[in-house]
Amino acid sequence: MDVLSKISNQMAEVLKKQDELVDNSFATDITLNEMRTNYTKERQFWNEGGPEVYKTINTNMATENGDVPLRFYYPDDKPDHGVVLYIHGGGFILGNLDTHDRIMRSLCRKSGFVVVGIDYHLSPDVKYPVALLECAACIKYLRGNAENLGISKNSISLAGDSGGAHLSLATLLYLRDHEEDTSYIKSLLLYYGLFGLRDSVGIRTLGGPWDGLTKADLDYFSHAYLNDHPDPKYFYLFDLDLSYGIPPAFIASAEFDPLID
Repeated sequence: MDVLSKISNQMAEVLKKQDELVDNSFATDITLNEMRTNYTKERQFWNEGGPEVYKTINTNMATENGDVPLRFYYPDDKPDHGVVLYIHGGGFILGNLDTHDRIMRSLCRKSGFVVVGIDYHLSPDVKYPVALLECAACIKYLRGNAENLGISKNSISLAGDSGGAHLSLATLLYLRDHEEDTSYIKSLLLYYGLFGLRDSVGIRTLGGPWDGLTKADLDYFSHAYLNDHPDPKYFYLFDLDLSYGIPPAFIASAEFDPLID
């Protein structure tokens, strides 16, 4: 499909700006360090401005793979806020707290909740399921320290974009399968994620160099994330069991997203 002839004028301007900021900003045929440098540089522009929050706190969560940075955004000085754990996108291999700073500030101001960003370890530096387990551990960390953090342990939501949207759903499914009660997870906010399909018409026809989501790109990301893990039933990436234990979910999709199906 000739996607670029169908997108809106506004989206065309976005793509033009991306090319101005970084040449081949979504290329996967360069080194991993180059990819990360390009992604971080391109994201700086989109994080400028936006709403301010009452306060921001940076801290670390200890894990067996080393410390995981967390960033807390507070809307005001009131106690016992609901909390949103935001898991950033980047195909499991890119991104950090700074590349998604503005969206977390915006969510904090719009929702009145505390938003928590997690800088999980990226693939292929670590092997699956490290990132997933770190996100699940963060939920337990938030609940275990809720009073000191000024949040409610019984009002937690998960949010994320792209790979982070997948990790948000995967974290919910992992906790559902390993805990007796996950009723404290109240909702999911999922922006254009990968939710279970190994193949689709959209994957075959919509991706291109403008979004870094060709079939080859998607294979690259999933291979880097899974690292040839031998037991696919634990991926929480494909063949998902969504038959029970899912809270209300808002799924934001885009018309020409290769993952729309």
